[in-house]
Amino acid sequence: MSRLDLSSIPVRTGTDYPDPFAEAVNGRSRQALGDAGGITQFGVNLTELQPGAASSQRHWHTHEDEFVMVVSGELTLITDEGETLMRAGDCAAFPAGRPNGHHLVNRGWGTALFLAVGSRIKEDKATYPDIDLLFDGSTGSYTHRDGTPYPKRDPSAAPAANLPIEEETLEPRVYRADHGEQDGAERGPTERGPTERGPVIPGEAR
Repeated sequence: MSRLDLSSIPVRTGTDYPDPFAEAVNGRSRQALGDAGGITQFGVNLTELQPGAASSQRHWHTHEDEFVMVVSGELTLITDEGETLMRAGDCAAFPAGRPNGHHLVNRGWGTALFLAVGSRIKEDKATYPDIDLLFDGSTGSYTHRDGTPYPKRDPSAAPAANLPIEEETLEPRVYRADHGEQDGAERGPTERGPTERGPVIPGEAR
C-alpha cells in the first residue's frame, strides 16, 4: 500500500458544465486522489468549497454510487427531502438509480473540505432535476432534456463569474485533523505546484 503525498497532487479547478450552469461551482477546487493512487474502478476526490460555492449542480446517477464525508468546515446538503447541515465527520450516501437530486453548498463564512467517492461506470447517466440538463457518460456529453446537445465548453474560457479563489487554494495542500473549527481546513507550509483543469471525474466532481 502506497501513502499518497497530498502536497504533490495537482489542485484542479474549472468545470465541463455548459455555460448557463457553470457559475454554481466557481470557488470549487479538488484533488483527484484516486487518479493519483492509480485507482480505476472508482473516483476519490478531496474537494474544497469557498463560501458561496456548490459541489455540483443538484443531480442523481443511474449507475454510479456516491459517498461524501465532510472533513472540515460546514456545508449544507440539499436533497429532495430538504436541507441538512453537515459538519466534520458527517457522511451521506447516494445509491445508484435512486432519483434523489443532491449537492453540497457552502453557506458559511469560511472554506469547507469534503471527500467524495463515486463509481466509474461508462453507461452512467446523470439527471439534474432543477435545470434543463442531462449527462451521458457513454459519450461524455451534456444535453437538454429533449436530447439537443450543449456546445462543448472552451477549456481556455474565463470563469462564468468573478467569485474570487484564494491564492493558496490553487497550491497543493496538506491537511491536518479538524478539531471542531468551522473556518475550513488548516494548512501547513507548501510549495507551489501545478494547477490544471482536470477531466470529468465521477461523483461530486461533476
